[in-house]
Amino acid sequence: MPNPRETMPTEEPNSYHYNVIRRAIDRIDAAGGHALPLETLAAEMNMSTAHFQRVFSRWAGVSPKRYQQYLTLDHARALMRERFTTLEAADALGLSGAGRLHDLFLRWEAMSPGDYARRGAGLDIAHGWFPSPFGEVLAMATDKGLCGLAFTDETGRDAALADMTARWPEARFTEATDRIAPLVAAAFGGDGMPRLHLIGAPFQIKVWEALLAIPSGHVTTYSEIARAIGNPGAVRAVGTAVGRNPIAWLIPCHRALRKSGALGGYHWGLPVKRAMLAWEGARADMAAE
Repeated sequence: MPNPRETMPTEEPNSYHYNVIRRAIDRIDAAGGHALPLETLAAEMNMSTAHFQRVFSRWAGVSPKRYQQYLTLDHARALMRERFTTLEAADALGLSGAGRLHDLFLRWEAMSPGDYARRGAGLDIAHGWFPSPFGEVLAMATDKGLCGLAFTDETGRDAALADMTARWPEARFTEATDRIAPLVAAAFGGDGMPRLHLIGAPFQIKVWEALLAIPSGHVTTYSEIARAIGNPGAVRAVGTAVGRNPIAWLIPCHRALRKSGALGGYHWGLPVKRAMLAWEGARADMAAE
C-alpha cells in the first residue's frame, strides 16, 4: 500500500487536504447520488478547478470524478461482492501474537486479563494531538506501544479525550507529544515498526485480533468475525467490541460491514469510515491496474 506520507508529506497539508475531502463528502451526499462535475465541486470548495484537482489527486491518488465512485454507498456493496474476506480459522488470524497490517509487520502485545481488571491502575499513558490523513488524531501510548488512536474531526477534542481516558480510569495520563511522535509516524506510514499495546477484556482482544487479519482494501462482516473467534452466536457482542476498538485505523474496525453491505456505525463518525474505505479502495484498484 502506498505510503500516506508520500501523498501528504507535511503537517499542514495533512489537515488541510482532509478538510477539503470532508467538505467534498458533504457536498457529494447533498447531490443525492448524482455525480458532480469537477468545476461544480471546485466552486463549492471555493477553489480553482486546477487547484482542487491537485489537492484531491494528491490526497486520494485518483481524480475527483473517480473518487466520487468510492464515496458512494454502492462502493461498500461492491467491496462485499469483490473484496470480501472470509476469516475461516483462528490460526490464520495471527492469534499467536504476530500480525500483518497495511503491508507492514506489526508488533503488538495484549494486556493480561488481571491487569485489565485493574482498570489501568499502575499504567502511565502519554497522549498528544497529531495530524493524520483522516484529520486530527488523539494518540495514546504506554511504554509498550500505542494503546489509543481517536479521530477528532467529528467528535471534537474534549469528547475524544474524555472517551479515551474513561476506558482506563485508574491510569495516569500525561500530555507528552514528543515522546509518542515516533509511534504516530510509524502508524501513518513513517519509518519504523508500529508497536501496539492492546488494552481490553479478553473477548474484545479476540475481536481486535481478528480485525488485524483483514487486508487493506478488503472488508468482512460482524458475523464472519464472530465465526472466526469461535463464537458464531455472538454477532451483537462482536459489534460492540468492534465499536470499542481503541486503536482506530491500525486495528481496522472500519473494514467491518453489515451483511447487507451497509456501512454500519463508526465510533469516530461515518464520514471518517467512508473516507478510509474510499482511500484504501482507490489504492487497491491502482495497485491492481
